[in-house]
Amino acid sequence: MESQVKHAVITSFLSTTKDRFHEYNSPKTLEERLAMAAQIEGVSGVEMVYPYEVCKDPEEMKRLLAKYSLAAAAINVNVKAEPEFRNGSLTSTHADVRGKAVEFIKGAKDYAKAIGANKVTCCPLSDGYEFNFQYDYATAWKNLVAALREAGSHLREIPLFIEYKPSETRGRCFVDTAAKALLLLGEVGIAEMGVTLDFGHSMYGNENPAEAVSLLAESPFSYYIHINDNNARWDWDYMVGTHHFLDYVEFLYYLQKYGYEDFMTSDTSPTRWDIQGTFAMNSRVTNKIWRRLRQLDGRRFQELIAAGDYLATWRFIESEILSL
Repeated sequence: MESQVKHAVITSFLSTTKDRFHEYNSPKTLEERLAMAAQIEGVSGVEMVYPYEVCKDPEEMKRLLAKYSLAAAAINVNVKAEPEFRNGSLTSTHADVRGKAVEFIKGAKDYAKAIGANKVTCCPLSDGYEFNFQYDYATAWKNLVAALREAGSHLREIPLFIEYKPSETRGRCFVDTAAKALLLLGEVGIAEMGVTLDFGHSMYGNENPAEAVSLLAESPFSYYIHINDNNARWDWDYMVGTHHFLDYVEFLYYLQKYGYEDFMTSDTSPTRWDIQGTFAMNSRVTNKIWRRLRQLDGRRFQELIAAGDYLATWRFIESEILSL
């Protein structure tokens, strides 16, 4: 049986969003966002931000998910929004601030278990720096390892995934590449952890997302996928394939190759575009590429790649993928 892509959306993007100058779309309650998600073509799951965008009562959250026939793809724990986290959370020079961030992650794991989510993802965006001589890098790294070891040890059956990003909210984030994320998990030493790979973060961080998939898939750790696109200069969270179409095709090719079956969660910001149409486009385009890749003569394609004659490989891409 042909495997199907499972799509989810981050519920934050279904309501009001902001940039430095403008506010987009009308505010919606959590239930209104879930109702909208349930109406989007191809979407069957949601990723929700803890502790700010979930029901306080896990039973009520379960009831709403069931009402709209949605799965909890992940709980996304926010360790950057509190005032204490402005200068770092997991790498803060203050032990009580690091402790608060760890408790946020533990609370997110408890919540995930209570509602039936199988993972917690965390992007430590306040952990980084802007200037030379601003931080003792080794101390910051040790604090990060120790904090994640404590947080990851809690409820190991709910794995903690670390999402890397080159920058934002800091000028440079400490966890900014797939390789560094894997190095971090290796030092933390907890098997029940993983990496969240965001296509756009990888592109504007000057990675090749397909290569990052291979690196993660060949590691001992699990991985989870966020989909979007950008112009490789900033994390604009555009719709998939709009700037880096062939990169996205190769990305999906390697996800297929390694048997990825978890949700592909749209981390896309529908600022000037219809919200439902934006996420429907993500699922529709992804599904079409996924099906086209399934129809390829995979053995022949792999032989061409291995042979090293890129002109021959390109002819295959030209005719079999792009239909030119």
